[in-house]
Amino acid sequence: MSTNSTPTPPWLLAQRAAKMNPSVIREILKVTERPGIISFAGGLPSPKTFPVAEFAAASAKVLRDDAHAALQYAASEGFGPLRDMVAAGLPWNVDPAQVLITTGSQQGLDLVAKVLVDAGSKILVESPTYLGAVMAFTPMEPEVVSVGNDDEGIDIADLQAKAQGARFLYALPNFQNPTGRTMSEARRAALSAAAARLGLPLIEDNPYGDLWFDRAPPAPLTARNPDGCIYLGSFSKVLAPGLRLGFVVAPKAVYPKLLQAKQAADLHSPGFNQRLIAEVMKNGFLERHVPTIRALYKSQRDAMLEALAREMPAGEPDATLTWNTPAGGMFLWARLPRGMNAVDLLPFAVEQGVAFVPGAPFYADHGDPRTLRLSFVTPSVDDIHRGVAALAAGIKAYAAELPDHAIKVCTA
Repeated sequence: MSTNSTPTPPWLLAQRAAKMNPSVIREILKVTERPGIISFAGGLPSPKTFPVAEFAAASAKVLRDDAHAALQYAASEGFGPLRDMVAAGLPWNVDPAQVLITTGSQQGLDLVAKVLVDAGSKILVESPTYLGAVMAFTPMEPEVVSVGNDDEGIDIADLQAKAQGARFLYALPNFQNPTGRTMSEARRAALSAAAARLGLPLIEDNPYGDLWFDRAPPAPLTARNPDGCIYLGSFSKVLAPGLRLGFVVAPKAVYPKLLQAKQAADLHSPGFNQRLIAEVMKNGFLERHVPTIRALYKSQRDAMLEALAREMPAGEPDATLTWNTPAGGMFLWARLPRGMNAVDLLPFAVEQGVAFVPGAPFYADHGDPRTLRLSFVTPSVDDIHRGVAALAAGIKAYAAELPDHAIKVCTA
């Protein structure tokens, strides 16, 4: 019996590979697979919103009427009728030739990074910002600089102080991940004017914009200056994330290079999936479907707010959990009492049967260790109430382990 003595080749990783790190959220999601854990961690749309019957009918129709084209290689730009639908559905004049269908909006971020970022390039992001965007930008080895924010959005003075030499500003104006905040109309106008004055391109990411609860958000940044912005959208939050389809709307000066990067990455996004989406979206389906998502998510947001107020009532400033009230989207942003750290809290919470995502990883620099993100769209209302009670118990158990001089948490 012989053994193979061929030596293992010396795999030499590219320097950029050292900058790639696992998603904190994906690692935490492994915890939520344990039996009995209520998860406020994942940014997953509720499966209740997936239009299964409509997809079943669309699948049968596509395979019956267009199977050979649907199953064949396709144009890198995307399925023409779907691009037309995207262009027609946006609130400014968009040429379908500016629409690039992507494999999820996450791929759009990757393409933007490949086309616009050199090693050492300065790019600007919100504070905090979407972790997946930072993960997409990081392999290109940029200098990522955080711009200050308040409840209305980007701090214009801080932006002006940091914009010199920046390739772009990346922003999520609507129901931002992770904070759930929405940029006001006044701040959008000021940001657009400042960006134009500074010659600063904007990357506008809008996966949650249709998920408003009481009123639609203000007009997109891109609508105010289409040639100065790249706009990213997604079908994941209004139809189904498993189909992995999104889109980029880019100025004609940038579009060809994004297309070339797309061709190098995967040739094209799945043609069958694109036809499914286009078939389901025909005849105004989203206008009927999306309001049902809004109603569900609003009821779940309200349940979380009610539970938080009951389990962790307001107390001495800095001595209790505080949180915001998002006007749409999927997330609520909370902050722990002084002296606490969300990473340290997590095992106490898991012990009580609930999981969340610590907020610090969402900051490109100087992360706030007291922050945490709570997703309210996947758990049931009953689970939300039980989960918030478990979170309060976890905070109380954590507080009991802190030094005597620490401020104690106020819980019901």
